[in-house]
Amino acid sequence: MSASFSYNKKEKLKSRKQIDGLFAKGCSFLVFPVKVFYLPVDTKEAQPVKAGVGVSARHFKKAVDRNRVKRLLRETYRLHKQPLYDCMAERKQQLAVFFLYIDKALPSIDLLQKKMPLLVNKLIKALHETPTSDTELAADTAG
Repeated sequence: MSASFSYNKKEKLKSRKQIDGLFAKGCSFLVFPVKVFYLPVDTKEAQPVKAGVGVSARHFKKAVDRNRVKRLLRETYRLHKQPLYDCMAERKQQLAVFFLYIDKALPSIDLLQKKMPLLVNKLIKALHETPTSDTELAADTAG
């Protein structure tokens, strides 16, 4: 499978229902300055991963600054997403993921370029630790 460095409309997490479910029922972890929320989902779409980014308006009062941080997050995700896509395609699952920038200072592209591979690898590791189906979940609770 060749690496695709695109981040088109089909790959973006836009459904309000999915985003609300992600924050309500999803799991999360932190690799400062980014908090990651993720939730395996069942959709009819072909994309293995749907991703979204966000920044707190409380920390960044100016929309220009919020938009810059979101643009940097999307760009670094676009360049480092391939291992996550390969993992989800291998498992034949779909995933909703949301990257939330939580620091109060504007990030540099270098900082996010260093952190995004760590985020993706930690996400893959977390997905391997969670059961992939209901039968595995039943086996875990029974034993």
